[in-house]
Amino acid sequence: MSNKHPVVAVTGSSGAGTTTVKRAFEHIFYRDGIKSAVVEGDSFHRYTRVEMREKMTQGLSHFGPEANHFEKIAELFKTYGETGGGNKRYYLHSEEEAAEHNSRLGCDQKPGEFTPWETIDQDTDLLFYEGLHGMVVDGEVDVAKYVDLGVGVVPIVNLEWIQKIFRDNAERGYSEEAIVDTIMRRMPDYINHITPQFSRTDINFQRVPTVDTSNPFIARDIPTPDESFVVIRFSDPKKFDIDFPYLLSMIDGSFMSRRNSIVVPGGKMGFSMEIILQPIIERMMDARNV
Repeated sequence: MSNKHPVVAVTGSSGAGTTTVKRAFEHIFYRDGIKSAVVEGDSFHRYTRVEMREKMTQGLSHFGPEANHFEKIAELFKTYGETGGGNKRYYLHSEEEAAEHNSRLGCDQKPGEFTPWETIDQDTDLLFYEGLHGMVVDGEVDVAKYVDLGVGVVPIVNLEWIQKIFRDNAERGYSEEAIVDTIMRRMPDYINHITPQFSRTDINFQRVPTVDTSNPFIARDIPTPDESFVVIRFSDPKKFDIDFPYLLSMIDGSFMSRRNSIVVPGGKMGFSMEIILQPIIERMMDARNV
C-alpha cells in the first residue's frame, strides 16, 4: 500500500455493475483533475479468445488462476505503489479497439488478442483497476495487500445469473443450455476465487432486487434499478471517516441497516458512489503531498 502512488481496485464479475462504479470514478477524476493509469482486468487473462475457447472444453473458466496471470496483477500493483510505474497491456474486445491500439502502437493484433506490454506513464496520480480479480489471493500470490482502496460490486447471485443469461443471449446469441452450462462450469472458481474477494474490500455495493428472482432461468426481464435497493457495506467506517448522518441526509430514501451498512434506492446507485468515493479519493490525493 502506498500514499505516494495509491492503487484503487474495483472488482466484480461481468455484468455486476462495475461499469457504473467505473463511470462514477471517471466523473470524480475529471472534476478533481486527477490523472489515472487505467488497467483492465481482461488484460491479465492468460489466453487469447481462440485459445480460451479450446481451454473451456477442458473445464477452465475466466474466474480461475489457470486462465489468468494473478502474479502479474500483484507485480503491477506492487511496482506502481513503490515507483508509480509498471507494465500494462490491453485485451482487444472489438474491431474498433483493435484499430485504435494498432494505430497507436504500430502493431497488427486482432480482436480477442492482446496488445504488447507497454510502460505506464510516470506522471499519473493513481492506478485504477477494474475487473474480476482486484482483491484476489491465491496461494503465495496476494493482490489485495497492495490495494489502498478496494471496492466490490456484486448483485445477489440470482440477479447476476439473470443479467448474464440476458446479455449472453441478446449480445452473443448463446442458447439457454449453453449459458447454464457456462454458469455451472464456472461455479467452483466463482466460489473459490471471486466470492472471497468481497471479504477483503473496503466498500461493497450489492444490488438486491425487490421483485421475484427465485428462478433466474425463467425470468422475462432484468429487474430495473428502480426495482432494487443497493446495500453499501463499509468494512471499517473509521478508516475513511464515513459520515453516515451526512449520507442519509444527502441520499433520499436511504436508511441504515447495520452499524456499517447503508441501504439506498437502486436508482441512486451512481449518485451514492460519487458522494461516498469523492471525499476518499480527495484525501488520498492530499496524502500524496504530505
